[in-house]
Amino acid sequence: MHGIKVNERITGTRPIEALSTAIIGLLCTASAADDQAADLEATFPLDTPVLVTDIRKAIGQAGTGGTLKPALEAIADQCSPVLVVVRVAEGDDPEENDTKLIGTVDAQNTYTGMQAFLAAQTQLGFSPRILVAPGLDTQPVTTALLPIARSLRGIVYAQGEGENVADALTYADNFSDRELMLIWPRFAHEFLGDTIARAAGLRAKIDQEIGWHKTLSNVAVSGITGLDRDIGFDLLGGDNDAQTLNAAGITTLIRRDGFRFWGNRTMSDEPLFAFESAVRTAQVLKDEIAAGLAWAQDKPLTRVLVNDIVETIRARFRRLIAQGRLIGGDAWYDPALNSDGDLAAGRLTVDFDFTPAAPLEGLTINQRITDRYYASFSDLVAA
Repeated sequence: MHGIKVNERITGTRPIEALSTAIIGLLCTASAADDQAADLEATFPLDTPVLVTDIRKAIGQAGTGGTLKPALEAIADQCSPVLVVVRVAEGDDPEENDTKLIGTVDAQNTYTGMQAFLAAQTQLGFSPRILVAPGLDTQPVTTALLPIARSLRGIVYAQGEGENVADALTYADNFSDRELMLIWPRFAHEFLGDTIARAAGLRAKIDQEIGWHKTLSNVAVSGITGLDRDIGFDLLGGDNDAQTLNAAGITTLIRRDGFRFWGNRTMSDEPLFAFESAVRTAQVLKDEIAAGLAWAQDKPLTRVLVNDIVETIRARFRRLIAQGRLIGGDAWYDPALNSDGDLAAGRLTVDFDFTPAAPLEGLTINQRITDRYYASFSDLVAA
């Protein structure tokens, strides 16, 4: 060539896109009358993840039996989210029902029951983040759903069990998972899964309108007429049912300017992930940063690339901090973690840390009585 050749080199940071977290994974049963059964089977085939983008239309196709229709109705009272629905056949007894709900992955790599949530991303292009089995979340079902939540980087909302506070505390001792928010008691409704369905709908609504950094607590729930039992509550604290349940990591229900979930905590045995907001922040950052750095995979490992990776993460943190979703965060390259051999083999380690926004769980206001405002009393009277 006789002349000048210009090569285009693309360097610099890349934007990290926000993750869609308001996607509900709904595990359910459903049945329909003979004249509607074919429509139900076609719309919600068994053991298959089905994408729902129009919840009102889905309600009309959900049949009349099982948990699908009332769960969709309770969710729709809160918002209109995207859902991944997995319908499971009802068992002949509670044990068989749990077995069908839990499902398997067989030798042909066919996913059944709740395992079908794991296939949602490849089949539908959507991964559920809010996992619920309203009215079906027995202890075995909830326990089996938690590893799936970890794989999907989602969180499970499940019903606590027991006739009283002491029973609920005993039931909570079965769990130590940061991916679980346990709720007790129930809203007064004939559908036993109504409370959990509304929790999922409200969680999606908060994600849509505020963000994943806001916990479920202290937001009005739509469509509620009462609780299924009395719960002692006092906004000023003290010894009461709500305080006892929250101290054990259980989210409870209160009536104050409407009905609300009250509690910010998961069942985590790790204090750093006690708050629902901390768990979801960690999950979102992990997915957003991984997806946002896909462009760097297989590029030549140079100083420029390393700097671009670090600055890409930092740029995302700056945006999240400006939005009030994160208190702080930073990314850096540590030479001690990147030996010559690792780098030559194409292996790079970049560190980042972050501080999630904690919910204002306890507010202390100091009240004092004083006579100092009488000091100018005579002047006020004279005036």
